[in-house]
Amino acid sequence: METVSSNSAAEPRSGKKKGLIGRIKGVNRLFALTVVVPTTIAIAYFGLVASDVYVSESRFVVRSAQRQSQTSVVGALLQGTGFSRAQDDTYPVIDYIQSRDALKELNQNDYIADAYGNHGDFLSHFSRHIDDSFEALWKYYGKHIVSVDFDSTSSITTLQVRSYTSRDAENIDAKLLDMSERLVNQMNERAAADTIEFAQRQVDNAAAKAKDAAAALATYRDTYTVFDPDRQSAIQLQQVTALQTQMFAAQTQLIQLQSIAPQNPQIPVLKASIATLEKQIEAATSGVSGGKNSLSNKAAAYARLQLDSQFADRQLASAMAALENARADAQRKQLYLERLVQPNTPDVAIEPKRLKSIFEVFALGMILWGVLSLLLAGMLEHRD
Repeated sequence: METVSSNSAAEPRSGKKKGLIGRIKGVNRLFALTVVVPTTIAIAYFGLVASDVYVSESRFVVRSAQRQSQTSVVGALLQGTGFSRAQDDTYPVIDYIQSRDALKELNQNDYIADAYGNHGDFLSHFSRHIDDSFEALWKYYGKHIVSVDFDSTSSITTLQVRSYTSRDAENIDAKLLDMSERLVNQMNERAAADTIEFAQRQVDNAAAKAKDAAAALATYRDTYTVFDPDRQSAIQLQQVTALQTQMFAAQTQLIQLQSIAPQNPQIPVLKASIATLEKQIEAATSGVSGGKNSLSNKAAAYARLQLDSQFADRQLASAMAALENARADAQRKQLYLERLVQPNTPDVAIEPKRLKSIFEVFALGMILWGVLSLLLAGMLEHRD
């Protein structure tokens, strides 16, 4: 009985030892799988296999010749030189740098495909054997070759180009800047052409309206034999005044003769003269106002035609001034791509960051190992 009891007492102890050893072995296998193996692979890849990557960097700013209010220090400096930042016009340049069109121009004679497909390690290079399509090259271009960072505070754009040779990195960076500057010039030319074309259409329309208004006024003058109702009315009113003066003088003389010498032979002459003057005054007055052919009746239509002609002339003058301003603006660039930092030729490969990458793999493995260890311990405790 004692032997049996001693054996039974020993079995649980050995079971506990085996369970503890099993847990330790399980933990070691888990640690090796999540930490040791990935870190070893990372050390082997980043230490022996990963290719050097050269980074060429340049900086530029897109600015406008129009003055705008600036608040930042860089904006104040640009304004002091007579230019202002054109932040909204920087985004099209950035989008073009990252576009398929830019890659298509860069990849003439398969320059990009050869530079990144024939160089580099098996993980980082462009795998032409797997997918040699332009779409795959464009995805690789945006992920591994070009990066653009825009600082909204200073409006400075930083362009970085990565390549396996320093010469390729510099050449691609310089060519992207040339292409971007050409894009800005095309935007200037298109804007100037559209502005001039619009201003020219306005001038043509205004000139046509001015000609029509002048022709209508001339036709009215010829039809109604009137050149200026106001001046003609003034002249006729002067004549009426002169005739009235003569009539008043004749009437005065007639009254004097009738009171002094009623039988004077000049009295009939004066009466005839007064009657003639009254008819002349009536005719002159009716020419100014009163009838369909009177100057007052013609003055309203004439004034409307004259106002239309003057308005058309002013509109034509304004349109011609706008056209001259548009041509003057077209002679100077509206947007400038100013290179602040020229593309450099890197003499040292700064990527990949080997120690940093290895440490990141190790840290990630440790985190994963800790999480899985806690989960495994919880499952074992729940099972016990």
